[in-house]
Amino acid sequence: MKSLRSKGVVLLITLMVLKLLSAECRNPVLHRVGGGRFTWNLNVNLTDWAVCEQFFVGDWLYFGFDKSVHNVLEVNKTSYENCEEKGFKTNITRGGRDVFNLTETKVYYFICGRGFCSNGMRVAVSVLDIPLARPRQDEDNVQQNSGFPSYNYGFSGQTTLNAMLASALACILLLLLYEIL
Repeated sequence: MKSLRSKGVVLLITLMVLKLLSAECRNPVLHRVGGGRFTWNLNVNLTDWAVCEQFFVGDWLYFGFDKSVHNVLEVNKTSYENCEEKGFKTNITRGGRDVFNLTETKVYYFICGRGFCSNGMRVAVSVLDIPLARPRQDEDNVQQNSGFPSYNYGFSGQTTLNAMLASALACILLLLLYEIL
């Protein structure tokens, strides 16, 4: 009876570990708004940049700008469309190299509230749920889309590592099970 119970425990542990290792995950991505280090400014078409990116829950936005000239405000859709800073949701401005965590599946709206919004300093970011699996990307992690760098974060390396670990662990557990028999 003890041998049968030991087999069941080993089998249960094996299945749980295999399930855990086979689950794919996605690391959060830091998106540099506008595609560069200091691209929250008038010289960048932020709408074109946002269209070329994919944003998922847990990702971060990096806003780089001169804080003496610009700021970053999260606003609602109406304020975004009308470039109104009054009644903003969040003032992201801290030091000119500021980050914002995308925590929900929704469209986020950001403007520069110092009169530059009507000149193009605004961006809408549509955030999606984390995908269960992403298609494998080329080994080259940088693509040029509309002149803006876009970083691809595929699962190929992580998936391969998980598969190797799962296989090794399964072999070890099977050997242990064989010893118990």
